[in-house]
Amino acid sequence: MEDAHLPQGIIRYRDTGSGEPLIFIHGLLVDSRLWDPAVALLSDGHRCIQPDLPLGCHRLPMNADADLTPPGVARLLIDFMDELGLERATLVGNDSGGAISQLVATAHPDRVGRLILTNSDTYSDFPPKLFAYLNVVKWFPSVLTGLAQSMRLKPLRHSPLAYGVLSKTRLDDELLKSWLEPALGDAAIRRDTAKFIKGVSPRLTEQAAVDLQGFRSPTLFAWAPEDRWFKIANAERLAASMPDARVVRIPGAKTFVPIDQPRRLADAIASFVAANEPRSATAAG
Repeated sequence: MEDAHLPQGIIRYRDTGSGEPLIFIHGLLVDSRLWDPAVALLSDGHRCIQPDLPLGCHRLPMNADADLTPPGVARLLIDFMDELGLERATLVGNDSGGAISQLVATAHPDRVGRLILTNSDTYSDFPPKLFAYLNVVKWFPSVLTGLAQSMRLKPLRHSPLAYGVLSKTRLDDELLKSWLEPALGDAAIRRDTAKFIKGVSPRLTEQAAVDLQGFRSPTLFAWAPEDRWFKIANAERLAASMPDARVVRIPGAKTFVPIDQPRRLADAIASFVAANEPRSATAAG
């Protein structure tokens, strides 16, 4: 992995392939390896950039004064693009990474040539109701330590209250353990994670939905309709409100579409990128 030195701290990332840049944005309590199965199919013909964002599984703590609220992480991504010399890129978001992608697209529309969202937080689902218990961290950050410790138990890691509900494929246990190690072992990582969780609010995604009505770059919702928590009805509603957006259904998957259906997702992304020229966008609001 390579290091990007940003005002907020060091972001580690992988940069593979060549061509137009695609930046893959993961969500809370995973890292960029979530995208590996799809990136392996896309990097022959596309430049695939996978940053490990400070969302709980990063190995290097950010600076103590870094703004790691969702809007702060959106700003961090713009700083990351600046560090890599990218004037514009296609953003590909999943889960809370999809919410961050929406914030980037609405705050900095000219930097987003295309927007691709897989199952993600939209409208009032930030966080989704299943994970509403994370709101406790907003008032009691120390709770995050207990939650991390509880994930040492393999059955709990795979349970519907944790990662088990997010994938149709049973997730590799070594991958899950490695995702949990940073928060278990470093109080500064837990501090960073709590900053993001404390900033999560449906007000952000509800406002993004309004602002996206003026976002004119091509947008794809590559959505798994079997996901119980990130409903395809929301993707269809949001796409219908935007000037240039469409929905492609990805069957046989839940939230972690890149793991459940990497081939179908990679094909949808490649087709969309080939058929839609990136362009500068404007956003309302």
